[in-house]
Amino acid sequence: MVVKYKNNWIPTKTLEEMSKTNYDVLIVGSGPGGGASLQRLCEHWKDQGAKKIGILEKGDKLFHSHSLNIPTQNANTARDVLLPDNSTPLGKRLPQFSGATMVYALGGRSLFWNAATPRPIRSELKTWPIHSSELNVYYGMAEKLLHVTKDYAKGSSMQNRMLKQLHGGGILEADDMPLAFDMTPSRQGEVHSNPWFSSINALAAANFDRPYDLAVNAYVSRVLTGNRRVSGVEVFSEDKRSYTIRAKNVVVSASTLETPRILLHSGIQGPAIGRYLTGHVSMIAIGTISRRQFSDKVGNLSVLKFETNESPYQIQILGPDQYFSYQQFEDRELKDQLMVVYAAFGRVESRAENRVYLGAEKDEFGVPLQQVQYSLSNKDRQVANQIKQGITQSAAAMGVTLDQSTLVLRPPGADMHEACTSRMGDDPATSATNRYGQIHGVQGLFVADNSVLPSLTAAGPVLSNVALAIRQADHIVRQSG
Repeated sequence: MVVKYKNNWIPTKTLEEMSKTNYDVLIVGSGPGGGASLQRLCEHWKDQGAKKIGILEKGDKLFHSHSLNIPTQNANTARDVLLPDNSTPLGKRLPQFSGATMVYALGGRSLFWNAATPRPIRSELKTWPIHSSELNVYYGMAEKLLHVTKDYAKGSSMQNRMLKQLHGGGILEADDMPLAFDMTPSRQGEVHSNPWFSSINALAAANFDRPYDLAVNAYVSRVLTGNRRVSGVEVFSEDKRSYTIRAKNVVVSASTLETPRILLHSGIQGPAIGRYLTGHVSMIAIGTISRRQFSDKVGNLSVLKFETNESPYQIQILGPDQYFSYQQFEDRELKDQLMVVYAAFGRVESRAENRVYLGAEKDEFGVPLQQVQYSLSNKDRQVANQIKQGITQSAAAMGVTLDQSTLVLRPPGADMHEACTSRMGDDPATSATNRYGQIHGVQGLFVADNSVLPSLTAAGPVLSNVALAIRQADHIVRQSG
């Protein structure tokens, strides 16, 4: 007899059950944007039992935490084994965006991200359709939700020495890297066992505030609208049964590549939907440094070379070897030559011709698959050259011997930072959503993933995504009365 246990560490409902409820807010997707939106709504409506909130996830339950919080994993195994085993290389059929990878699971790619959370460069935020003082408040809320800290490598001899050498070499924008990592110790019964942040943390916070309905393996095919307002979604179960779930507000947070696919298949009008696809020019280079430069307690390395107006890229400098993040159970064996990793991300111009659109091929549910048109401009390639120089200069300042063969541009989409295909703005001709992430001309239909960012700086999109999702949830609550 085969025993199958219920995977019920988080409560779920069937689509049939959810189809019998009229939701105040229905969220599509459980990544950082969907999770932050859910958490904020549950916080606001903690004592309002009449409010109904639902969330739909295309994938299944996978992990109850970020992969680096799993006792059997370290930075190397989570990246090289666990991620390939639990992800979909979407780029296999997207020749111009060949590095794209999706994680169809509760929590999405937040189960694997490296948690770097710098704020975008201030000069770019001034171009966004939100006042800088308001953005500052919501970035603060996002940093609180994500437990952002710069103390991850505090006290490390490697960290201290490498920062001194970077500054001495004139790279003054190098600093301790801000990370979404909860450093609060577990004590007096309060458990902090999930230090690396994933969207599961937000789902948990929401769950302890108030009940919500969650369905997994729920394939949303289209958004339903009428008279210029949203009415719900059409969703399929694993066995291809179709359900209609009604909602006064729908928040689509399915990802930069999936959200425009859903919107376009739904017949949502808007010349900017799917356009302005923006990623990063990205490189991951490797170098080595002698262990003898450091004290016996080498520690770890977690440095960020921040973006500047003159240098529109950032470099994450990590090490040594796999010990940037490792389990307490591992024997830490440091070689005479320690490996240092440089993960660099450079700005790409926002151009309307870079886009997601519906192709002729359809999936098993009869929904057209998305196709991508994407290329780098001459300016983007100049930034890539700046990145090469920046990594080379950083390595030289640190005394790291760089493997020049690793200084190669990664395939488009490999950075997992794609954004802007439903970007917000005041002009419907060049933006898909308004300043609150609501689709122009469709009341109650919102977008809350990376696609809603007005532009993408060299910083990763997650912190901005979470900040805008919290702000959007506040707007929905105000509008709902």
